[in-house]
Amino acid sequence: MRIASLVPSATEMLYALGLGDSVVAVTHECDYPPEARSLPHLTRTVLRPGLSAGEIDRAVKARVAEGQALYELDEELLARLEPDLIVTQAVCAVCAVSYEEVVDVAARLPSKPGVVQQDPSTLGEMLEDVVRLGEVTAIPRQAHELRGELEGRLATVRAAVSGASAPRVIALEWLDPPYVGGHWIPEMISIAGGEDVAGPPGLKSPEVSWGELSGLNPDVVIAMPCGWYVDDSRAQALTHWEQIDGLGAQRVFAVDAASTFSRPGPRLVDGVELLGHLLHPDLVDPPGNIGFAELRSSQLRSGRG
Repeated sequence: MRIASLVPSATEMLYALGLGDSVVAVTHECDYPPEARSLPHLTRTVLRPGLSAGEIDRAVKARVAEGQALYELDEELLARLEPDLIVTQAVCAVCAVSYEEVVDVAARLPSKPGVVQQDPSTLGEMLEDVVRLGEVTAIPRQAHELRGELEGRLATVRAAVSGASAPRVIALEWLDPPYVGGHWIPEMISIAGGEDVAGPPGLKSPEVSWGELSGLNPDVVIAMPCGWYVDDSRAQALTHWEQIDGLGAQRVFAVDAASTFSRPGPRLVDGVELLGHLLHPDLVDPPGNIGFAELRSSQLRSGRG
């Protein structure tokens, strides 16, 4: 089977299922696992490089309001690759090529590929996608095994923090302007032994104001700007340190959101394990493969990590 992946989380899921050799092309954002980076890219963003967080937000809103696409799909390359299956998503209008465009393009391709749509809003739905993808690709046993492994790791975190007091958490999915993490983020925080006091579980991440966040009395604030890695997350948090510090949290962290929070694939479980350590460092060991940084006001002056 020849598979084209049009969303990074699907690429990660396909490789986790042992289907990496079947993947013939990915998106320009697919950077995990490392071997996926060398595959042909089927997409590109229409946003110019080097935009700040605020500029990205304004550009995205403007294009969406005008009904314009944020990504371009290379239909000619897709046709040459002759995929049997295309995996895409529709849960996020600003995260990938639109589902409707993918369906239209697939119908025109000589190979007449099937299209699988993945739109999880919770951890449970992500795990269901693992099984469904395994069934579509004729490896149901491996898919059920992967799901069982991931569920076992979640159960380990739950058991480790069971009975511990739950710190109050605000997860910032964007900082200029602020958005709080919705979809699977509140569930991840809950499994890790925390209480999300701002995000709507299972629903789209909402834009808020800093004023709306004041008075929520968080113990922990976690900066996880969507699609950004830890160094950029840290830089954004320090840029908005005055607003974050005003929330009154005892601890503030910046995390590798692109790897473990933004993409609804198997590495969300890594994110739960990281949250378990951040919220309960005496109960959960830090995962060795995820970047994070604890921030303090002194770093704003010194610039140290």
